[in-house]
Amino acid sequence: MIVSAAHPVDLPIIPEFYLPLDLRYIDGFDWLLTKKFTYGSVILKRVIEIPEGFITNFASIPRILWSRLPPTGKYGKAAVVHDWLYRNKGDWTRAQADAVLNEAMTELGVGRFTRWIIYTGVRAGGGSSYKGN
Repeated sequence: MIVSAAHPVDLPIIPEFYLPLDLRYIDGFDWLLTKKFTYGSVILKRVIEIPEGFITNFASIPRILWSRLPPTGKYGKAAVVHDWLYRNKGDWTRAQADAVLNEAMTELGVGRFTRWIIYTGVRAGGGSSYKGN
């Protein structure tokens, strides 16, 4: 069952990517979703729908770190979900959006140290990018 990200689901949710990530590189920095992308979040108790046409830059990692943590690494799908939560208003807080990033990275099998580095980075430096409630 897919529902709008604005409405919680009463059914049990497990952390899972329901649809494949289908996108196109558009300008040397950004990517365009060519199909809807979804993620089930236990933290938000809903399936998050990211619409076709959404533009992401994946993980906003400083260029100096790209040799170790490229923007499109194993955590790329989680970064797309996080970008969407940061750029759209909803009933989630910035802390919840960051926790969903960590939850999704765990689902993708990203190692504990890498998750910690990325999560700590968004908690420390992501505030100016958050456009939520």
